Amino acid sequence: MDKSNQKASLLIVDDEPYNVKILNEFLRPNYNIRVATNGERALQIAFSDTPPDLILLDVMMPGIDGYEVCKRLKADQNTQDIPVIFITAKADEKDELKGFEAGAVDYVTKPFRPVVVEARVRTHVDLKIKSELLKNHSLRDGLTGIANRRRFDEYILMAWNYSIRESSPLSLILIDIDHFKLYNDNYGHQDGDSCLIKVAKCLESLVQRKIDILARYGGEEFGCILPKTNLDGAMLVAKKFHNEILSLQIPHIHSPTNSCITISQGVCTVNPSNSFLPEELIKIADQALYKAKKSGRNRFCS
Repeated sequence: MDKSNQKASLLIVDDEPYNVKILNEFLRPNYNIRVATNGERALQIAFSDTPPDLILLDVMMPGIDGYEVCKRLKADQNTQDIPVIFITAKADEKDELKGFEAGAVDYVTKPFRPVVVEARVRTHVDLKIKSELLKNHSLRDGLTGIANRRRFDEYILMAWNYSIRESSPLSLILIDIDHFKLYNDNYGHQDGDSCLIKVAKCLESLVQRKIDILARYGGEEFGCILPKTNLDGAMLVAKKFHNEILSLQIPHIHSPTNSCITISQGVCTVNPSNSFLPEELIKIADQALYKAKKSGRNRFCS
């Protein structure tokens, strides 16, 4: 998310309407606010497609208490980087230590002073944004600017766990530029790099949802991870990829397949479970890609 032109989002978790009202009043001018009155609802929001940038969390609540909410957030790869600030009437040193052990970044005791809460929220939101910028830089491919293999490996595991939790399908498309070695051999590596950049940017422009990512998987191969997508949906995406790459009309007169750059694709959809691993999804998509190549290239198989 680009933080430069929009407000950061905060999740206030408290079962006391008065506390929520006060926090909301002085934080709303600078942040987008969401509210949960219990731990279960807080976890639903945090695990959604639009998680908050920071959570202000009460300790004492009906059902799941704040400590347990924080532990669950820190145990999940999708939410472990969301900073949590405890706001609580429990002022004992042992309680504060328990909060930090659960994974909180700060601890504010009630009755709180708005200026103190606002300063601490601002500090931790700024730290999170800077951390995300550094992380995003390390997860981008140096040539094409899209996500790199490290990001692919990280995200497919996150998507896998999310799909298990939501009982939803997960799709993967592996994409290979046809006869790319011949392209490099005949046009040179500089033109080869230019071709890779054009293909990557074209494919990335077709990935519309925030939960989908396109990554450079290796060399001239790309991977597109599509959570909450069934096979029909994934095949539609593959068809768009196929058509748009053809429409680029990048000359490749040395290709046995076509006079322009084409791609082969392997599409796979699974309903993830704990009984097998994300590597199985990659393996099956790779088999489908091999099938596409074996049957003439410039096509997609599932």
